[in-house]
Amino acid sequence: MGMRSGTTFKKRQKELARMEKQRDKAARRVQRKAEKLSGDSPSTLSDDLGEPLDGPAPLEAGDLPEVVRMPAVE
Repeated sequence: MGMRSGTTFKKRQKELARMEKQRDKAARRVQRKAEKLSGDSPSTLSDDLGEPLDGPAPLEAGDLPEVVRMPAVE
């Protein structure tokens, strides 16, 4: 009989862990949804500059690399 109570205890602990994990996941879902609605998504701002990450910065005229023409091979 002692074996059965140990198994039941382990099963109960496993169920409690599963339920806690589900609660944590639900809380994270609610938090993400609230962030989306408020527009304060951390992924849209650069951490060091605080500017939106729209892509690479446009090149200025002096920043363009010079084009080197290769001689034609005949």
